Amino acid sequence: MARTTAGGNAAFHNFHNDYAHIDDPNERRRLALAEIDKAPFGWYHVRAVVVAGIGFFTDAYDIFAIQLVTSMLGVVYWQSAASKPGTIPTNSDTAIKVATSGGTVLGQVGFGILADIVGRKRMYGLELIIIIFATLAQSLSSSSPGISVVGLIIFWRVLMGIGIGGDYPLSSIITSEFATTKWRGAMMGAVFAMQGIGQLAAALIALIVTTGFKQSLLTAKNAQACDGVCQLAVDKMWRVIIGFGAVPGCIALYYRLTIPETPRYTFDVARDVEKAGEDTKAYIQGKAEGRPDEIRRATIIADSEGRLETPKASWGDFVGHYRQWKFGKVLLGTAGSWFFLDVAFYGLGLNNSIILSAIGYSKGDNMYEVFRRNAIGNLILVCAGAIPGYWVTVFTVDTLGRKPIQFMGFTMLTILFVVIGFAYDKLLKHNGALLALYVLAQFFFNFGPNATTFIVPGECFPTRYRSTSHGLSAASGKIGAIIAQVVFGPLRQRGAPPGSTESPWLNHVMEIFALFMLCGLFTTFLIPETKRKTLEELAGEVPGTANFDPGSRSAAYKTNSHQDSGSGEKEV
Repeated sequence: MARTTAGGNAAFHNFHNDYAHIDDPNERRRLALAEIDKAPFGWYHVRAVVVAGIGFFTDAYDIFAIQLVTSMLGVVYWQSAASKPGTIPTNSDTAIKVATSGGTVLGQVGFGILADIVGRKRMYGLELIIIIFATLAQSLSSSSPGISVVGLIIFWRVLMGIGIGGDYPLSSIITSEFATTKWRGAMMGAVFAMQGIGQLAAALIALIVTTGFKQSLLTAKNAQACDGVCQLAVDKMWRVIIGFGAVPGCIALYYRLTIPETPRYTFDVARDVEKAGEDTKAYIQGKAEGRPDEIRRATIIADSEGRLETPKASWGDFVGHYRQWKFGKVLLGTAGSWFFLDVAFYGLGLNNSIILSAIGYSKGDNMYEVFRRNAIGNLILVCAGAIPGYWVTVFTVDTLGRKPIQFMGFTMLTILFVVIGFAYDKLLKHNGALLALYVLAQFFFNFGPNATTFIVPGECFPTRYRSTSHGLSAASGKIGAIIAQVVFGPLRQRGAPPGSTESPWLNHVMEIFALFMLCGLFTTFLIPETKRKTLEELAGEVPGTANFDPGSRSAAYKTNSHQDSGSGEKEV
C-alpha cells in the first residue's frame, strides 16, 4: 500500500491520500482523472484558460496586425518606386502574409509531434519565446544594400509562424486535459475566443498610434506625397504596432513555463503513476508541479510496468490505431473540416477592402484620415461579427454540442456564400446588404466551424496521439489558408486591366467558397459528438461504451491479465 502524505485542508484537498491505499495503477489512474473530470469549476480553471488564451491573443494580434501594417511599409520603403510610389507591390504583400501561414504549418506539425514525445510542459512556453523573439526582430528590421526589408520580414514571420503554429495543439490539449468534463468545451472555446480580442487589440493599437502621429500625417494628402516627417512617422508607427505583439506574450511566459505537466500525459505516455497523482494535486492547488518521493516514485514505476492498460505510443501503434476506420475517419473529419473552413475563412478577407469602402472607411483626404478610417473600419468589422460569434460559441457549446454548431455553421455559410456569389453585382448597389451578409458570415464562422474545428481535435483522440492529431488537423487548415491567399487572391483579379485593383472575378470566387463550405458540411459527418464525454471515453478506452476499442489495452497488460487468470485457475 502506498504511503500517505501530509497536508490538505478545506481549500486544497489532498487527492493523493485518497488513492494511497490503492495498489492497482489503472484504478489510481481512473480515480485521479475522475477528480479532474468532475472537479467544480474554480480559479485553477480560469487560470488555465487565461494562460492559454493570452497566447491566442498574441497569435491573432500578430496575424491581424500585418494586414494593417503592409500599407505602411509601402509608404516607407516604396516611396521612390517607378510604379505606384508609396504602395507595396502585390507580390511582396502576398509573400509577407503567406509567410506566417507557411511557418504555422511547420509549427503545428512539429510542436504537435514533439508534445506527444517529450511532453506538453517541456514544449509549452518554448513556442511563446519564439513568437516574442521573432516579433521584436520584425519591429527592428530594415533594408540594406545586401537584403530587402521584404526578405527580412518574411524570414522573421516564418519563424514567428512556427511559434504560432505550436500554440494551436499545445494550448488546445493542455486546456482539454486539465478541464472539467462539464465545461471543457466552454474552456477551450474561451481560449480560442481570445483571437477576436487579439484582432480588436491590433485595430485599437493602430488607431492609437495613428492619433499619436496625427500632426505629421496631416502633412501628406496621399501615400505618394508622404515623405519627410510623414514618412518618418509611418516608419515609427508600423514598428510600434508590430512590436506591441510581444507585450502580452511576455506577461504569459512565466506562467506557461511553470505550468505542471498534464496528469493524463504523465499517466499514459510517461507512465509515471506517482508523479501524475502529485501533479493532479499541484494543479488544483495552483503549484508548478508535484514533488513525489523519488525512491517511492521509482519503485511504483517499476511495479506499474506492464500493468497499465493504455498501450505505449509507437509508430506501429499509431498506424494500427488510425488504420481502423472508426478512428481514421475522425482524423479525416477534423483535418478535412479545418481545411475546407480555412479556404473560405481567409478568402473572405479578400472582401475587406470592398466592405470598408461600402461603409465609407477606405479612403481619406490625407494620410491621417486614411489610416484612421482603416483602423476604425476594421474595429467595426471585428466587433460586429467576429467577437459576438466567438462568445456565443463559448456560452452554448456545452449545451448545444460541437457537432450541431458545426453543422449549422457550415450550412449557413454555404447559403451566405451562394447569395454573395450569385447576387454580387446587385449587392454592390446596396452597400447595407453586402455589409449585413459579411457580418453574418463572420458571425457564423465563429459561432460555427472556426471554433469547433479547434475544440473537437483536442478532445476526440487518445492522449498518446492527441497533440500530433491536433497538429495535423490544424496544419491542414493552414494549407487551406495558403491556398486562399496564393490561388484565390490572384484569381479574383482575373480579367482586370494590368495594374488595376479591381476584382471582376470575385463573385465566382465566392461561389467556389460556397462549394468548400458544402464539402465541410459532409466532413462533419465523420466527427463524433464530444459534449459531456470524458477524454478516455472518446478515445475508446472505457469498456461498455459505444466507442470502446479492445485494442486500447496494452499488449503487456493483456499478457499479465492472461497469466494472472491462468495461475488462478491452477490454484483452484
